[in-house]
Amino acid sequence: MEMNSSLNLEQVLNFRRSVRNFSKENLPEVEKVKHCIEMAALAPNSSNMQLWEFYHITNPELLKKMGDACLSQSAVTTAPQVVVFVVRQDLHRKRAKQVLNLTRDNILRTSPAEKQQKRIKIQELYYGKVIPFLYSRFFGILGIFRKLLTSAISLFRPMTTFVSESDARVVAHKSCALAAQTFMIAMAAEGYDTCPLEGFDGRRVKKLLNLPHGAEVNMVIPCGIRNGNVGIWGDRMRIPFEEVYKKI
Repeated sequence: MEMNSSLNLEQVLNFRRSVRNFSKENLPEVEKVKHCIEMAALAPNSSNMQLWEFYHITNPELLKKMGDACLSQSAVTTAPQVVVFVVRQDLHRKRAKQVLNLTRDNILRTSPAEKQQKRIKIQELYYGKVIPFLYSRFFGILGIFRKLLTSAISLFRPMTTFVSESDARVVAHKSCALAAQTFMIAMAAEGYDTCPLEGFDGRRVKKLLNLPHGAEVNMVIPCGIRNGNVGIWGDRMRIPFEEVYKKI
């Protein structure tokens, strides 16, 4: 199905459904899916750390193995392509250096000369000291220390206290999920369908993708073009808006 490129965002969001059965005749173009993954990389994320990787699977043999690892769900077994969103918190030092280098260049290009050094020092402190401190992991011990430190500071001034090792992990996964959502919206704008899955054997998926120990699978998203209404489980259901909307 080809969508009209003039569709607005609301129409795109209404088109997007979690599709669990894909057509074997109508197939998405690999390069267009790749471009949607590039759009996903534009998603907002915590401190611009971009602790993610995207694995675009098109190999038929690997797709079959992915189907097994994803509990033989039809969304995967019928999908001509699968994109796996992976969290790479273990790359936090490398990514912090990359962001710091870019930030330093931006300051030198755009800031008044008399403010450049001060602003650079602030960024060096944040990406050189604070970020490594927040994202480092050591059997939960560092997280306990961070929690005690920030809790004590928060007694005297506002201070985030979501700094345990599990908190940092949640932050990395939330950022990756924003990228996954951006990808699905981009795919819908192309007239392509997706289905975000959390029902998979993470250990087997990591092995199939040859991921290192520090990597974590955030979401598996099979892609394709819906097989009529076979893969859509009835009308979309949402909790009444008045029940979830709170105006203060």
